[in-house]
Amino acid sequence: MSDLTLLGFSGALRAGSTNRLLLAQARAAFGPARQLEADLRLPLYDGDLESSEGIPIAVQALYDQIRAADAVVISTPEYNKAPPGVLKNALDWVSRIKGNPWADKPVAIISAAGGRAGGDRSQFALRLMMTPFEPHLLSGPEVCVADSSNAFDEAGKLKDARYQKALDTLMGKLREAASA
Repeated sequence: MSDLTLLGFSGALRAGSTNRLLLAQARAAFGPARQLEADLRLPLYDGDLESSEGIPIAVQALYDQIRAADAVVISTPEYNKAPPGVLKNALDWVSRIKGNPWADKPVAIISAAGGRAGGDRSQFALRLMMTPFEPHLLSGPEVCVADSSNAFDEAGKLKDARYQKALDTLMGKLREAASA
């Protein structure tokens, strides 16, 4: 096992989602590492909750995971032409803690969606959301798995070699950035 730590985010909460399948393939392509998974089942951000109770334990745990990770991969679905609210909510909560765990952190964004573009608009919007945190966002190759409900075989592997090749290349770049 490598001494690198890879944190995976799935913007889809459903256990059998194609974004969880894609995230599993990304982790395998990254290679040996300590693998962490972000838990995005957080309360909705509420300034009154923050004032009365402070930062929720689950939010602090997510912040700590981001800070400890050498690299992060985020797999996002596309809901109504945008990333799901759970991703935005997690970013909002983490931003409320002093210190920026994302600064210069290598981050790869991937997506799986039912549409023909594979979540490209969701990726674009998520990149904009990440900008204030100043991570080292990898620009490509883009991995946008279209018609995702038909993109994986029974074992959860990508059927299309082009998607796998792009994912392998992207995760290789992420590993290289994390090792630098």
